[in-house]
Amino acid sequence: MGGGLLLFGLAQMLNRLLVGAGGKPSALTHILSDLAQMPQEMRRLAVVQFFSWLALFIMWIYTTPVVTRYAFGTVDTASAAYNAGANWVGVMFSVYNGVAALAAFALPMLVKRLGAARAHRLCLLVGALSYASLLLIRDQTLLLLPMVGIGLAWAAILTLPYVILAGTLPARKLGVYMGVFNFFIVIPQLLVATLMGALIRTLFAGDALWTMLVAALVMGLAALATLRVANTR
Repeated sequence: MGGGLLLFGLAQMLNRLLVGAGGKPSALTHILSDLAQMPQEMRRLAVVQFFSWLALFIMWIYTTPVVTRYAFGTVDTASAAYNAGANWVGVMFSVYNGVAALAAFALPMLVKRLGAARAHRLCLLVGALSYASLLLIRDQTLLLLPMVGIGLAWAAILTLPYVILAGTLPARKLGVYMGVFNFFIVIPQLLVATLMGALIRTLFAGDALWTMLVAALVMGLAALATLRVANTR
């Protein structure tokens, strides 16, 4: 993360030197210019995207230790119970993916009724409540219920931000800005991979259960951030 920021700063310095020396605008100049001039609606959506994907990466990394410990009663990674728990997480993830595939057909109707930003907010709130419920559920079968809400949120995250974004970007910059928008998927991944482990050890004595609380909170923040996004149909 720090290396990326350093490279970005060096690129800006290099660009200023080249332009200041009378050089012609290069591809680097155009890219940096596009970043600096991102449309306001894209900036607002980037915040939504950032917090949404934080929650998703937390789930993908930490659901297994949570389920194996609290639903299957083990932290021994070599035990049969742990393997059974890890396999059950695979079932849970297949459920939310299946729900997302079905929800994709219902989202256009929801958008037509509520507007894209409101529909996205509703789906993210359902996702946040679903993450929060993982703090309480201990029965492995009941753990499938939150996956329904997470599947709805997943379907929305994969589609609605791009629907909103496509209507706000200049056509000639659509490809560039869609690529830039994906930065806000990569950055959350780097943050979760590098910081969440230390956060758990420092604040929660190594208990991964509380990562689900963090996921619920950041998904809730993503939902709140949609309040600043224009509601289109």
